[in-house]
Amino acid sequence: MSIKEMINEHPDVAGHLNEPLAEAVKHAMYCAAICNSCADACGAEADDRRDCIRSCMDCSDICTATYRVASRRTGRNVIVLRNMLEVCASTCEACEDHCAMHDDAHCKRCEKMCRECAADCRKAIENL
Repeated sequence: MSIKEMINEHPDVAGHLNEPLAEAVKHAMYCAAICNSCADACGAEADDRRDCIRSCMDCSDICTATYRVASRRTGRNVIVLRNMLEVCASTCEACEDHCAMHDDAHCKRCEKMCRECAADCRKAIENL
């Protein structure tokens, strides 16, 4: 199942998919899951990762809210959507910075996903 196909099948989209927005929705979904998992993995590390855990948890929650708002296509919510995408991009960049401080695989994966999600959110903003 594809979220892009689901959005494209919405009656108000009528086959005119906003590809950058659909990509941002997809990556925000993935980023939410990866940040959640990274926060849990950081909790199992021997060193103090409180700031990284908090950053990952915040990012996961904001990505979740963003993909939920961005996947709704009934009506127009451009101002809210633009603000959500901006907050998501900024939060992903902050999480990326925290995870970049660690050399373990889970933080490197989270760092990469946050970078991709932030870039997709900014591209989606340009195409609203």
